[in-house]
Amino acid sequence: MANLNGFNASDVDPNVGFEPVPGGKYLVVINASEMKPTKRGDGAYLQLELEIIEGPHKGRRLWDRLMLEHPNDTTVRIARGTLSAICRAVGVLTPKDSVELHNLPLVATVAIENRKDTGEPTNSVKGYAAREQASGPRTAAAASGGVPPWKR
Repeated sequence: MANLNGFNASDVDPNVGFEPVPGGKYLVVINASEMKPTKRGDGAYLQLELEIIEGPHKGRRLWDRLMLEHPNDTTVRIARGTLSAICRAVGVLTPKDSVELHNLPLVATVAIENRKDTGEPTNSVKGYAAREQASGPRTAAAASGGVPPWKR
């Protein structure tokens, strides 16, 4: 039994279940990370908590797991490649600790998949990329002082 100190549910809006965010690209930050052992005890994964920081889904959280220690070399190679993509996207190429990757904006490509255990839809992170520059991609016209190549 737990003392709830006079909690009154009518004073608090109830939480509602979250549907997965639609598939697409989202500006996120890593706001938490932790190495955890696998259930079988034969490896360890880096669990990342991501937070969407712009748009209609701002504040929503996503999770990714990078299996950095595992008996299957291919599994480890994929996880290390994903970690490399994250490091390059945030400009931290040789982190000593995962906390060095926190709070740095990057783009996560998100998909919706069905969970293997329940069949329920859930989000899955499929890739990472650097944040676009605020000014947008540099065009040939911008590089040449605003004169497009066909008018030079």
